[in-house]
Amino acid sequence: MKQNESPADRAFRAEVRDWLQANLSGEFAHARGLGGPGREHEAFEERLAWERHMAAAGWTCVGWPREYGGRGATVEQQVIFHEEYALADGPARVNHIGENLLGPTIIAFGTDEQRARFLPPIVAARELWCQGYSEPNAGSDLANVQTRAELAGDHWVVDGQKVWTSLALEADWCFAVCRTEPGSSRHKGLSYLLVPMRQDGVDIRPIVQLTGTSEFNEVFFDGARTDAGNIVGAPGDGWKIAMATLGFERGVATLGQQVGFRREFEGVADLARRTGAIEDPLLRDRLTRSYMGLEIMRLNAVRTMAGVAAGAPGPESSISKLVWGTWHRELGELAMDVLGAAGLVADGAPGTGPDGAAAQEQPYDLNDWQRLFLFSRSDTIYAGSNEIQRNIIAERVLGLPREPAADRKARG
Repeated sequence: MKQNESPADRAFRAEVRDWLQANLSGEFAHARGLGGPGREHEAFEERLAWERHMAAAGWTCVGWPREYGGRGATVEQQVIFHEEYALADGPARVNHIGENLLGPTIIAFGTDEQRARFLPPIVAARELWCQGYSEPNAGSDLANVQTRAELAGDHWVVDGQKVWTSLALEADWCFAVCRTEPGSSRHKGLSYLLVPMRQDGVDIRPIVQLTGTSEFNEVFFDGARTDAGNIVGAPGDGWKIAMATLGFERGVATLGQQVGFRREFEGVADLARRTGAIEDPLLRDRLTRSYMGLEIMRLNAVRTMAGVAAGAPGPESSISKLVWGTWHRELGELAMDVLGAAGLVADGAPGTGPDGAAAQEQPYDLNDWQRLFLFSRSDTIYAGSNEIQRNIIAERVLGLPREPAADRKARG
């Protein structure tokens, strides 16, 4: 409990803590600490059941307005919720993309009909979402999107390919940035469509990662269809709305993400104590810097949330992806240095379990720190590489001159 908390916030903290202590027990006791980056394969159905249990008690979407199924929690109360969830060692959430990315976007930009259709199933954790942004030639350079959508009668028909689509295998819906104006390029002519995943015309192909698991996927749209009304904003508004979604992802949602980050940091610190690595002054200094970085991320997320209350997030959200991606990669490197030579050996063969099962069902036997090290290599690449993030911060937030590029004149 913070010393300067108001009586209302202290009561809210006690309510959250008591509920988590009472409910992360019995059938859900074994779910504590499960999931997270590189570990999304762990007990997915059990974690989904936990999410729905939370929903039934009103503990999903706590920051959403009450009229949309949330608790209308203040910024301070949202911080409290995430802090207590971390302290209770709650399992990684499976509804993160719907609750923290798509939901706030629909609230800010959607129609009344879209809010009525899509928000209640997110609150109830009955429909899961994935994000259809990146493509083979439009990763950090997202404006190069080539996936096409054409309005044919009362449906949009979607053709193209998305890549690095997290949790696509489990998702019911995808919010996809598509090019809806033939002949358009870059930021113009894009639209933000809501596309059902469970239909003919959608082919999901898991990508086996260094960890042996497949959180990322390729998604191929071949004549996939979605209702004409499943467009957020007007045709051509896709870039503006997609950037707003990224603002929610890199701001408010970072607090939920830090549930796993704090748990991982505390695990590395405990490992250093148990192995004696804590006696190394250089490793001790790196642990201290890692803790400081975790606190900076939390404070920046709180600052961003304060700017979200009346609408879309402000420019401070742009720095969060750069900060947390670098921090998490460095934590993985620190964990391996704490392990020393023992960290170089895995117990099983890549891509199969002890019974020869496929990687998705039975990933090869890495310990938590090896998995953290391998998976976090991707953190500074996906959702905008560090290099691209620095350019965005410099040019669009700080207003510095644009980086010289030979192809920019040709692009116009």
